[in-house]
Amino acid sequence: MSTRTLARRAALAGVALTAVVALAACGGGHPTDGGHGSPAAGAAPSGASAAADPADVLFAQMMIPHHQQAVRMSELAGSRAADPEVSRLAAQIRAAQAPEIATMTGWLTGWGRPVPSGGPADGHLPGMDHGMPGMMSDADLVRLEGATGRDFDRRFLTMMIAHHEGAITMARQELADGRHAGARAMAQEIVATQQGEIDTMRKILARL
Repeated sequence: MSTRTLARRAALAGVALTAVVALAACGGGHPTDGGHGSPAAGAAPSGASAAADPADVLFAQMMIPHHQQAVRMSELAGSRAADPEVSRLAAQIRAAQAPEIATMTGWLTGWGRPVPSGGPADGHLPGMDHGMPGMMSDADLVRLEGATGRDFDRRFLTMMIAHHEGAITMARQELADGRHAGARAMAQEIVATQQGEIDTMRKILARL
């Protein structure tokens, strides 16, 4: 074999070795950093958190106890309301808001964020300083629980109007600041549905 042939084979072997080393260097970072800026395998929790903006998290954490209180108020109407339209409206509120509570709870769990617990009148998670507009106090709820008939109807409608207005305020804040598609869609639904219910409640209240 000529000297020239040996030199050519040595050069080709060197090129192949260089390519192998280069590929190994590129692939070596994948198990730890995912490569090319993509999440590494097993990094789902951080990816789930990244799907929600802090505004989305706050929206869910505040709206869950807000909805829970509305459901609690509406359940009282079953045995206390005198006006059939008040009873129907209360059932409508429960039917709409109970599934939304479950949905928002699922979001927070998926995002790895705390889910509100305790009584719906607490108004915040431990350590959360944000108030929730429209929430009734414990004293308000006691007065509502003690009312019956037309007195209950008037109290329920007056309180629920204020409650819905608070929910709409929070939903509009989510539309302004949030970026999670599901949370924004729910916020839009809350604005539309609860504004319609406010209009209905005002009409009922005017004739009582």
